[in-house]
This record gives sequence, C-alpha cells and structure tokens, in this order.
Amino acid sequence: MNLCVDVQVASEDDDHPPPLAIEQWAAAAIKGHKEDAELTIRIVDNAEITALNHQYRGKDSATNVLSFPADLPAAVELPLLGDLIICASVVNSEAREQHKADADHWAHMVIHGCLHLLGYDHIEDADADIMEGLEIDILAGLAIANPYISTHHALHTSQNSLRSKHPKS
Repeated sequence: MNLCVDVQVASEDDDHPPPLAIEQWAAAAIKGHKEDAELTIRIVDNAEITALNHQYRGKDSATNVLSFPADLPAAVELPLLGDLIICASVVNSEAREQHKADADHWAHMVIHGCLHLLGYDHIEDADADIMEGLEIDILAGLAIANPYISTHHALHTSQNSLRSKHPKS
C-alpha cells in the first residue's frame, strides 16, 4: 500500500500523539480498502474545530473529529481521500471522561475519521453496526480494546464473573 499522510499540527495543545503513530493508525484503517491513498490529518484547537463545525454542520460547539472526503470529478483519478480535522483537547478530554488511554482514543478517532473518508457512515443503525464492527476489528489488530465497551463496564463485568466463579463463603 502506498499511503501519504500529511499530519499538520495547528494547535498550541502539544498533548497529542506523534505523527508516526497517527500515520500508522490511518494505514490500519485504509489497509484493504485502497492500494494508494493520500490524506491530510490536521490537529487543531477548540476555536478552529468549533468554527468548522458551525460552518459545515451548523453546530456551535467543538467536536472530536470532522471528516471532509475529497470531492473530485469522476474523470480525475487521484488517490486523494480527503481531510480529517481532529481537536486535541476534545479527544484528550473524552479519553479521560471515558477512562481510556489517550493513545487508544486517538487511534479510535483517526480510524473513525478515515472510515468516513472511505465512505462509511453511522447515521442509520445498520450502517453504524458495520462501521463500528470495522473500528473494533481494526483496533483489535492494534491490540486496542473495543471502544464501545466502557472500562468501568468491563471491570464491573469482570469482577462479577470472578464473584460467580468464587462465591463468598
């Protein structure tokens, strides 16, 4: 696979993964879908993502990731997938709130955004099931747990399982 990822850092928040990790997560998402691909992943602050979210989605709030698939004429054959805009502070805040390792949540957001660039969506339940299944499989290939199972839920389930195997005397 020939992949070109342009990672741009346009945020004063330096709490984000190194470009190499971001490129590896993008490659994991795109593998098997495209032989050649080019995309830009831009890491931004709250102000930039809020402005973009308002301009393109009519929402006056920050969000974790926005995807802008390339809209090329059919006659133009370029491997351009599009652009991802990721807000560092939102992703890091979500990771803390969800009790996830920052890198794991970043990987999920990069993969999620890349799948959008590849045409996947989660508006309809059936499409969401497909997209989430792909995310779970790709993340598992990177030794990252299912992001749709909370750490608290997994810990509670694990403790209950242990209790049922070893009842109190």
